[in-house]
Amino acid sequence: MQVGDRAEVTRSYTEADLTDFADLAGAAPGPHVPEPLIAALFSYLLGVRLPGSGTNYLKQELDFRAPAPLDTDLTATVEVTKVRPEKHLVDLWASCAAPDGTIICAGRALVKVKDVGA
Repeated sequence: MQVGDRAEVTRSYTEADLTDFADLAGAAPGPHVPEPLIAALFSYLLGVRLPGSGTNYLKQELDFRAPAPLDTDLTATVEVTKVRPEKHLVDLWASCAAPDGTIICAGRALVKVKDVGA
């Protein structure tokens, strides 16, 4: 793993997804994708793709800049910005964008990984 490595996933959320989420959260569904569902895209990327299995979240900061529309492909991306092998730590930039380039949210994550390489 090295600085510049990146992974992304694209997903759209439907009204049914929001209804299911609202049922779990105990709230009425709104007109936009809830922020926790956007944040979950980063959890997926970090735990499955980069760094992958065995990753432990230590910190995440996200700045939500625009509402995420329903039935729209949203692309979440994580990119390695710093690797600290001696501490088993990896810093990543995270962002989620709509097809027109609108940044839905951006921020950073700090994760601990068993084997970050050198």
